[in-house]
Amino acid sequence: MARGSRARKRQRVAAAVCVAGVAVVWFAAEHPGWALGITCLLVVLLAGGLVLRQRMIRAERQRFLAANVELEKVDRMSGPEFEHLVAERMIADGFRQVRQRGGAGDRGVDITALAPGHGRYAIQCKRYGKPVGARDVRDFLGALANTFAGHTGVLVTSAGLTKQARLEALGAREPLILVERDRLADWLLGTVSLLPARSAGMLTEEEAT
Repeated sequence: MARGSRARKRQRVAAAVCVAGVAVVWFAAEHPGWALGITCLLVVLLAGGLVLRQRMIRAERQRFLAANVELEKVDRMSGPEFEHLVAERMIADGFRQVRQRGGAGDRGVDITALAPGHGRYAIQCKRYGKPVGARDVRDFLGALANTFAGHTGVLVTSAGLTKQARLEALGAREPLILVERDRLADWLLGTVSLLPARSAGMLTEEEAT
């Protein structure tokens, strides 16, 4: 009984769409001037709506980032919340196609993104209360060498890295971009950028020691 009711409802909707389509075609043929004017008005309204929506999204992102610039708040975040913060900061930074992947099946990478003119990036987020160890770095480098080959690797942590972990990161064929606690604070404030044109954020050998 329910199936028959749903089928009849779909038929009525399809019939209504057909009637509306015929009416639109007839109106356009009989009143081309009015049809063109209405079409232009709808296009303008749609474009204006999209612009307004994008502005609202940007404003909401700025409010969110402004409310979470303090490391004390970051320290109270869960792992997924930290990943979301990093993703939003990357969008504000100028990255495109930012996608959160964290969770089961992320294959060792929490976020992927595209840096215009600089290729694809793979980001690992560590909301830790202790330094990131060498094993974590090796696992990330393994993901970059396999599933995410060709991506620039970025390790973002709310803590720091052990000396051995830094050496692992710097000794890789393609050294990781490291965003440790102090640089994270500057990045969240917007005073530095991860985009290569402004600031790569990599440590030197001297800094690693």
